[in-house]
Amino acid sequence: MSTDRKTTVALLGTGLIGAPVARNLHKRGFTVHAWNRSSAKARALAADGILAFDSPTDTVRDADIIVTVLKDGPTVHEVIQAAAPALAKGAIWAQLSTVGIEGTDTLAALAERHSLVFYDAPVQGTRQPAEQAQLVVLASGPLAQRNAVQPVFDAIGKRTLWASEQTGASTRLKLALNAWAFALTHGLAESLALARALGVDPALVVDVITGGPMDSGYCQAKAAAILAGNYAASFSIANAAKDARLVIEAAAQSGVRLDAAQAGLHRFERALAAGHGDKDMAASYLA
Repeated sequence: MSTDRKTTVALLGTGLIGAPVARNLHKRGFTVHAWNRSSAKARALAADGILAFDSPTDTVRDADIIVTVLKDGPTVHEVIQAAAPALAKGAIWAQLSTVGIEGTDTLAALAERHSLVFYDAPVQGTRQPAEQAQLVVLASGPLAQRNAVQPVFDAIGKRTLWASEQTGASTRLKLALNAWAFALTHGLAESLALARALGVDPALVVDVITGGPMDSGYCQAKAAAILAGNYAASFSIANAAKDARLVIEAAAQSGVRLDAAQAGLHRFERALAAGHGDKDMAASYLA
């Protein structure tokens, strides 16, 4: 990387997570190029000093580090392929999207074809932690360029957990963590729904667990959203359903039976079919 200019980061994807990631990178002194399929979302970042581009190719040109925060593996693959003419050999690619095991393997192979240094780095956290630069970055990849990519992770997160030198280890960890997050979400949603159906104020459920061993910040945040009927997306039902499918696929490949995860996927799919795809995954309550 050049030593006489600021490091340039090309950020591909400026949705609920990508937009605050872009802002936090800029705040930490990076030159940030941004692109989004819905171009208005990228252009909205101009007020924060971020340079918006109309194509992936223009976005990655002259970039030292490429960061992808897109919805799924096929989309990431398509966008990097589109950017290929301007990719610099030896550039670092930090892949933050949750794309599953097969998706990560496919993207790692794509990186190798274009001589990119690939880091599998899905993040733990939703919109609010992203806005506060409090994500947990789950990273795996070669030792050689870790010192170069670590400042990017430090700019967007409170902690980086290096899982392995082997690409894909962090994706596997993220799938296990998602299984837990979805179990918490559905368990809370069903408990509150059952209370209401039985004629009990659901707020009493929250009152009983508050401050006890079953309590958590996550529980309180999702319960508050459900009780208020406020489903502004921190992590949408549509994304949760996509990630739940990746969890089920990984379990099937590994020979592990996940009954609760399978039932949870059905619940997300019911909420999706009922038109709640853009709502927060706490809308499992509405399934």
